[in-house]
Amino acid sequence: MQFPSLILKAKRDRSLIHRHPWLFSGAVQTLPDAQDGDIVTVKSFEGKVLAFGFFAPQNQIICRLFHFADQPEDFLSIAYWLQKIESALAIRRQTVISTETNCYRLLHAEGDFVPGIIADVYDNVVVLQILTKGLEKLSKLIFEALAQLGFQHIYVKSKNSTGVLEDVRAQSYWASAPCPSPVEVMENGQKFWVDFIEGQKTGFFIDQRDNRLALMRQTKNKKVLNAFSYTGGFSVYALAGGAREVHSLDISEKAVELSHANALLNNYENNHFKIVQDCFDYLKDIPKYEFDIIVLDPPAFAKHARAVANATRGYKQINMKAIQNIKPGGLIFTFSCSQNISQELFQKVVFGAAADARRNVRIVQQLHQPSDHPINIFHPEGEYLKGLVLWVE
Repeated sequence: MQFPSLILKAKRDRSLIHRHPWLFSGAVQTLPDAQDGDIVTVKSFEGKVLAFGFFAPQNQIICRLFHFADQPEDFLSIAYWLQKIESALAIRRQTVISTETNCYRLLHAEGDFVPGIIADVYDNVVVLQILTKGLEKLSKLIFEALAQLGFQHIYVKSKNSTGVLEDVRAQSYWASAPCPSPVEVMENGQKFWVDFIEGQKTGFFIDQRDNRLALMRQTKNKKVLNAFSYTGGFSVYALAGGAREVHSLDISEKAVELSHANALLNNYENNHFKIVQDCFDYLKDIPKYEFDIIVLDPPAFAKHARAVANATRGYKQINMKAIQNIKPGGLIFTFSCSQNISQELFQKVVFGAAADARRNVRIVQQLHQPSDHPINIFHPEGEYLKGLVLWVE
């Protein structure tokens, strides 16, 4: 099977030799005779075949690589993609899936050597985000592979920002038999309603599963504030850990109502309280020494590199207010899910917040993304979620 050739500039093949899945446009000597999303052969300046990937001529990442070898396989067959999905599923079966957990990330793009696709499982529903034209062109193969693995309900959810560069279909649709949304799922024995059609991302922030469990171990008889609460994942776990009170804070009334519905679903309604307010405004005037534990899990403040400066100011502001006003001996669970904010930078920002708050602060735990959000060792950029547990004197 032959594919159009993309030729690199001289001495620009190092990242491919090291299996990095992103090829930037500045490294290209000769463009292939190919369309957006076509599979291309990537060759060194000397003509050696290095890898195969999806061509994206309008994107700075001009090719996303999914196969590193000097010979192609049958990339247009179900069998090729089925093998990749089976490999990903094997990891989840070993580390995540159990009688107490039936929601997990099945495909994590580059982390599972399938750049351009996210797949989250909610009980018997698979919710896909197809992020590149290349995977969109092969989507029927992905759907069939998932069906062969026994997934009956496949929903494709549009991510509107992607279509700007790769002309991905900006429309959500069922790729198989439909089913109602929301769906009830279980995570570590806790129940949640997941609205995969109307909710943010694919409906639930699966990547905080292990960190919610870490919080649960600390909440006995504590008063907890869950800021940027969304569906109340941290709130439910705090209640499961025996919290005296949990307050879910979010600017979205719909999100706060869903967090309360999830508290009700687990029979925790008597200890759960709703706050509908802008989180920055609330934290600016947060009552002093009222909360034993504060969770800060904001959305990605830096969705691109140009936003990093503003993002660091936002992270510093919310952390400083929490550090200033938490009870002595309290814990702050603080997170950044911005890929453009490194662990080192995030810790420096929190250091600045602690210095300005003029209280003694210790890092007692560092938190990360779970095993169903694996990091391709050749693609360290995939390590996007970072968190700190702070003990404030």
